Amino acid sequence: MKVHGGISAWCIDHPIATALLTFALVLLGLIAFPRLPIAPLPEAEFPTIQVAAQLPGASPDTMASSVATPLEVQFSAIPGMTQMTSSSALGSSNLTLQFTLNKSIDTAAQEVQAAINTAAGKLPKDMPTLPTWRKVNPSDSPVLILSVSSTQMPGTELSDYAETLLARQLSQIDGVGQIYITGQQRPAIRVQASADKLAAIGLTLADVRLAIQKTSLNLAKGALYGESSISTLSTNDQLFHPDEYGQLIVSYKNGAPVQLRDVATVVSGSEDAYVQAWSGDRPGVNLVILRQPGANIVDTVDRIQAALPGLQAMLPASIQVSVLIDRTQTIRASLHEVEITLIIAILLVVAVMALFLRQWSATLIVSSVLGVSLIASIALMYIMGFSLNNLTLVAIVICVGFVVDDAIVVVENIHRHLEAGDGMREAAIKGAGEIGFTVVSISFSLVAAFIPLLFMGGVVGRLFKEFALTATSTIMISVVVSLTLAPTMAALFMRAPAHDAHAKPGFGERLLSMYERALRRALAHQKLMLGLFSLTLCMAIAGYVFIPKGFFPIQDTGFILGTTEAAADVSFPQMVKKHQALAEIVAADPAVQTFSHSVGVSGSNQTIANGRFWISLKNRGDRDVSASAFIDRIRPQLMKVPGIVLYLRAGQDINLSSGPSRAQYQYVLKSNDGPTLNLWTQRLTEKLRGIAAFRDISNDLQLGGSITHINIDRAAAARFGLTASDVDEALYDAFGQRQVNEFQTEINQYNVILELDTRQRGKAESLAYFYLRSPLSGEMVPLSALARFDAPTIGPLSIAHDGMFPAANLSFNLAPGVALGDAVILLNQAKNEIGMPASVNGNFQGAAQAFQSSLASQPWLILAALVAVYIILGVLYESFVHPLTIISTLPSAGLGALILLWILGQDFSIMALIGLVLLIGIVKKNGILMIDFALDAQRNRGLSPEAAIFEACLTRFRPIMMTTLAALLGALPLMLGYGTGAELRQPLGIAVVGGLLVSQALTLFTTPVIYLWLERVFHRSTPAPALATTH
Repeated sequence: MKVHGGISAWCIDHPIATALLTFALVLLGLIAFPRLPIAPLPEAEFPTIQVAAQLPGASPDTMASSVATPLEVQFSAIPGMTQMTSSSALGSSNLTLQFTLNKSIDTAAQEVQAAINTAAGKLPKDMPTLPTWRKVNPSDSPVLILSVSSTQMPGTELSDYAETLLARQLSQIDGVGQIYITGQQRPAIRVQASADKLAAIGLTLADVRLAIQKTSLNLAKGALYGESSISTLSTNDQLFHPDEYGQLIVSYKNGAPVQLRDVATVVSGSEDAYVQAWSGDRPGVNLVILRQPGANIVDTVDRIQAALPGLQAMLPASIQVSVLIDRTQTIRASLHEVEITLIIAILLVVAVMALFLRQWSATLIVSSVLGVSLIASIALMYIMGFSLNNLTLVAIVICVGFVVDDAIVVVENIHRHLEAGDGMREAAIKGAGEIGFTVVSISFSLVAAFIPLLFMGGVVGRLFKEFALTATSTIMISVVVSLTLAPTMAALFMRAPAHDAHAKPGFGERLLSMYERALRRALAHQKLMLGLFSLTLCMAIAGYVFIPKGFFPIQDTGFILGTTEAAADVSFPQMVKKHQALAEIVAADPAVQTFSHSVGVSGSNQTIANGRFWISLKNRGDRDVSASAFIDRIRPQLMKVPGIVLYLRAGQDINLSSGPSRAQYQYVLKSNDGPTLNLWTQRLTEKLRGIAAFRDISNDLQLGGSITHINIDRAAAARFGLTASDVDEALYDAFGQRQVNEFQTEINQYNVILELDTRQRGKAESLAYFYLRSPLSGEMVPLSALARFDAPTIGPLSIAHDGMFPAANLSFNLAPGVALGDAVILLNQAKNEIGMPASVNGNFQGAAQAFQSSLASQPWLILAALVAVYIILGVLYESFVHPLTIISTLPSAGLGALILLWILGQDFSIMALIGLVLLIGIVKKNGILMIDFALDAQRNRGLSPEAAIFEACLTRFRPIMMTTLAALLGALPLMLGYGTGAELRQPLGIAVVGGLLVSQALTLFTTPVIYLWLERVFHRSTPAPALATTH
């Protein structure tokens, strides 16, 4: 029998070259490892741009119709946009534009700016500035929250330092994106006019506004160009202090000047008096820092932490800056746990090798191949631009079993030749040469199972692209190393095993003897085995249909996000009291490490009736509950605080929401009729609250806002020469916190706010005694002479749009043990039961939407993996039939995965699906090892199919057991699921372990029976071409 050693023979004859090339691979991997960026998951974000528009004092309806709608009309023409949502509240509109994954965020930004410029002519003329945009990931959690506090400094001064020094310096750090300053009280000068005093001397708020605008300016003045020098001109045209504004002359009365302080109180205050933030129970300012899209989280936080000591030194000694919440602590802990898992998997696999091979040199060779392959794969990860994240590390962990498969098959075959009496070099050349095609077949068919993952669409496809390519590159490296380094080391170090006639049979021999007896019985009852195979296939299909489906497991990242909601007409002081009551409950829980909360209009929070909580839990080993259990435990206590609800959700590494949400999952209702939408949103919300599977049901309709409507009598107004526009302007001056001027310093600019005196500003009675000047007669006309004041009515605090249609967002969490797939079915049933009309459309968004999309594609993904493996095997074996024998090993693997997932109470999630795809690549290895040997025995030695497959099963039993145990033990630490981030990894490990256990128990007996049955059905008179020369 002639054996062509190929590359293996060359390496055996050139051991120094082989050693140096191997060293080069290891060196490249070691150099690349510290240069790999660290992240929780691969980058998989939709390009997103957020547009913010401000018109202080404008009602939600005005903001939605006159600001959001003109912008939406222009944005809707931008190509590649997949979703456009907006939320309009008092004085502000926030629009979120999401684009396809392949859209350049920079191109999208240019198109958004062009659309804003086009819409500018249709926006209200009195907007302080044009809408602004930012590149964002609205679903991203803060990477760092800094607390800025002082026991001596006023809030306005503290806010000024936070904005002008800290936020600006931090925003220049590479990787830092948006910085929200919660509780910010920007310094401002507030002019609080008295309506009575103004009316008494015949003045209006418009007179005050014009006087301020004209007498405090900062304009260009020019310069004196002399023959020998140039001198810049400067004046004291700007006013900076309340006293200076108080001395402004507003008008003259009987020849005497009327100063601003005669009709108004001028004070230093904050631009918005209705904001407050706390770090725990300590008032202050919080900097909520988000990363730039695509930026590395850990590197970004490291750079911020390094800059903080220098920034602290630049601040006054009375200001303390501390890290309140650091998101990277759990990221680092999660990655550390995966690294520990990797080490455990390697040790378990090496222990299996030692158990079966019973020769330290063989064990050392397999371990060397494993180490070289894993380290060299790091270099390829670096070249491909990947990060060191949970999925790429899991790919490496799971590949521990795959990598040793190749080495085991090679070393075991060389070991057999040594047992047969061949010399070391001859055994190495023969063993590697004979088994080379089998190794390539196993690895190529395994890689084929990953091919469909590379073509998965959407965010899920982006996430698993790095996983699939990392696993593929590691497997391909292991093929090369197994056929080069392993035979070279075997030729140098492996010795023929000593034969002791009196030695007791080893573990492997006893196991083989038991298998031989069982195999004879199976071959004697082939119909029974075919029936067992058919039953397994049916049970696997039924199991897939009926097992609860999920998306991604809920992770315990140690970070909790909260949104508060009070009555829509709640006052700011009442909201503060309610928040402090909630904070006391949160602070008392032993699982909480630090927390922050805020109320008022700031960042993504658009109304006083809503607030935010950010809670950091203690390290997982220092608390007795998971993040989800913490939420369940504290919820009943929080519900005892009257008049407010705190919705909590565990922060996730995979968050596909298009914006801030009160719960993990979202369902959006849309209609072209607002009242109809509101009615059915409330009905569906109440219906879902009666279903036990749902928790924390809420919607973003805030319809309880109080609206005081003023009916203008246009005929009466015309008699005085006044218009509705005059009334609107006067009301805006009085009640809109109108920004009437600004003044600049070297580092910032500040606003001058005009409003009524605080005693009159909050009373409806002030409207009756509010005066305007008639342009016809010059007399002062009370507003009551022009308008009728209706009793307050109910209206929305905010108005949402989705795709230019009125929209409402329902948020929900799931009760423990409820799968997302079941919740989707229940929600659709609830919608049908209440008889929701066709004019109201509903669809899932965020994670629930991605789940629906992935659920539809799951069967096709599994089928594509099967087809890819079949094609590769068909090409390698030049046969339509033999790949069927090999693929017949898969139903039992699928059944085992589904059974173990069901026993352990796990959904069939995306991670479990990836485990099933991995099984497609793993378990057909048993079939390849058997079929390859049997075919060669028939062709080259003339054995009958029965004799060939029987000998193949016994000869390849040891490598089959070793490779299966290696793969199983490689996945076992993932299945056991300990440490931070284990929830994400566990379903994959469970699927692989369960599949391998059942498939190993069944395929050792069903595969030879199916081989014989297919031989009988497709018997051909001409022998197939030889593929490998095996012993």
